[in-house]
Amino acid sequence: MTDDREWTVADHLRDADPDAVALWHRIDELIRSFGPVTHSVAKTTITFRGPRRGFAGARPVRTGVRGYFDLMRELPSDPRILSVSPYGRRLFVHQFRLADESEFDETVASWLREAYEVGCGAHLGR
Repeated sequence: MTDDREWTVADHLRDADPDAVALWHRIDELIRSFGPVTHSVAKTTITFRGPRRGFAGARPVRTGVRGYFDLMRELPSDPRILSVSPYGRRLFVHQFRLADESEFDETVASWLREAYEVGCGAHLGR
């Protein structure tokens, strides 16, 4: 039997660790401060969509928040980055994990800001 119901943000936050939910809300608040953003919710994650495309996703997990973001470059090694994979000719998908609020710093904020530019179509330029 498949679960054909529509998933919501509340579904992902319900019954999650309160600290992980608080961290997810901080990420959501930061991303929404960049400009127009909508949520596209699936069973596996909450995707953040900019005016042109989805550019990041995150969900609370038992060990913090896990997610991904798309950049036009591959980031150097960082313990918060779990893996990096090329996506098409111009993008790299970065899988991340933040264990707690202390790992959500200006560096992470700058990565998410850069990813928002992808959501606005920066990767479509020359």
